Amino acid sequence: MATTMHERGETFSTPERSNFARAMRRLLRHRSGQIGGVVVLTLVFFALAGESVLPYETLAIDPINRLQPPSLEHFFGTDELGRDLFSRILYGSRYTLMIGLVSTAIAATGGITLGLLAGGGGKLADMLIMRVVDVLLAFPYILLLLAIIAILGPSLWTSMFAVGVAGIPGYARLIRGEVLALKEAEFVEAMRALGAGHLRILFGTILPNVTSQMVIYASFTIPLAVLAAAALSFLGLGAQPPAPEWGAMLVDARTFLRTAWWVVAAPGMAIFISILGMNLFGNALRDVLDPKEMSK
Repeated sequence: MATTMHERGETFSTPERSNFARAMRRLLRHRSGQIGGVVVLTLVFFALAGESVLPYETLAIDPINRLQPPSLEHFFGTDELGRDLFSRILYGSRYTLMIGLVSTAIAATGGITLGLLAGGGGKLADMLIMRVVDVLLAFPYILLLLAIIAILGPSLWTSMFAVGVAGIPGYARLIRGEVLALKEAEFVEAMRALGAGHLRILFGTILPNVTSQMVIYASFTIPLAVLAAAALSFLGLGAQPPAPEWGAMLVDARTFLRTAWWVVAAPGMAIFISILGMNLFGNALRDVLDPKEMSK
């Protein structure tokens, strides 16, 4: 009697699952993905762990040990108030991830919605939406950030919102282009023939097919958002002291550049390494999610 595939222990695998598995294997073998992944996972670990894994409290002041150079007791030295820089840097990863994710979420939500409506709507909707996008793009990036913060007031949440709004045009243009390329595809025409509504086609059929492009683009906008928010904090328009946010830590540290270099070097190197790691990871994602690579 013939045996079934279930009895032989064989299983079916969908194309989506097999493509995802191949992409993950390539990502694990990708050198940039390995290096960038270690940096990103380190940021995630310390962001989730909080102060439970830190040697000192981030806000604990010790005037006797102020401006101590790096040592076995204080790996990165201490700042002008005697606070342990190593603990503050590690805890600051929480702010870094929050800034990157929240800002990107705002930009992606607004940009994807506008891009879908512009690309999938009529000519009038496309013209009106893209003219708004063009107006946002006409503003110099930093001036747009400063204008939003001037209206809402300086704070960490305001800086994240400003960076998110400034990132909307990029997502809108990307998604609009993808929608225009896909809306005449055969599988979209098939959904129309089956009676699917316009919004269902946009959000249920076209949107899932641009996921890889959105992930790749987000992997590059997250480090840009982190850098922009750090610059705003350095200008005093983002996170406010004594929050251990790396950009805010540089505000007072610049005064001690010549006398206590480690106070500047610690947050500066933290920003550099985190953004480098995110960019390396983004490069790896771009390589493994390339449609030509996915089809191999």
